Amino acid sequence: MSHETFTAENGQAHVDVDGHRADVLIDRPEKRNAMNRPVVAALTEAFDWVAERDEVRAVTLLGEGPVFCAGMDLEMMRDSDATSHEEIGGDLRALFERLDALRKPVVAGIKRAGVAGGFELTLPADFRILGEDAKYGVVEVKLGVFPSGGSTQRLPRLVGLARAKELVLTGEYVDPEEADRMGLVTEVVPDDAVDERAREFADGLTENAPLGMERALRAFGHAFEVPLDAGLDVEASLSAPLYDTHDHHEGFSARIEGRDPEFEGR
Repeated sequence: MSHETFTAENGQAHVDVDGHRADVLIDRPEKRNAMNRPVVAALTEAFDWVAERDEVRAVTLLGEGPVFCAGMDLEMMRDSDATSHEEIGGDLRALFERLDALRKPVVAGIKRAGVAGGFELTLPADFRILGEDAKYGVVEVKLGVFPSGGSTQRLPRLVGLARAKELVLTGEYVDPEEADRMGLVTEVVPDDAVDERAREFADGLTENAPLGMERALRAFGHAFEVPLDAGLDVEASLSAPLYDTHDHHEGFSARIEGRDPEFEGR
């Protein structure tokens, strides 16, 4: 089993690899993991590192310390003008696009707070585990601006346009149980169990065929981008080559023989 670690050059994020799971952690607990440009750069570096690790089959996104992410650094945002906002916005967009492009499932663990930019950081994740007492939502309209890190684009794809407008335009936190009911999150658990549950969920994913998950994620990437018939063509073209792989033979043989499969990613 693999046990590797990686720390971003500026120390604001690190990665712990345990077997086939990689834990990516924001590492600014003294500021409740609020994001500034160094944090965004560190997370980008961390996910780039994870993307290159073939042994990693699933990823968690967590916060070091008691809080997941309190959003963007308030002093930085207060002192921003249009030019500096475009710069940090470009950095943030690049990070989120790294998450979108990562062909390994990502499980975000949101304890205590996932607010504003911290909320938007969770939207590209494939699964979200939310603490039952966490503050979760976008509040930017109460601060003179609006959330521009994906809330008007990714959020409607998750919960529908009407609910997305409600969350963005009221600037109110969404109740965790309501977030669960609307399909915004995968599970709601006690805050002190969030990280453990996120890791457990990711560990479950690592038991599945990595090539199958990778190709499924690629297919999902077309779901809202092309007409249905074109999407079905993409699905078919991604699926067929898997039937010439070791893991296809192993998966079906294991089911027939009544044993657990041993996938190798080939």
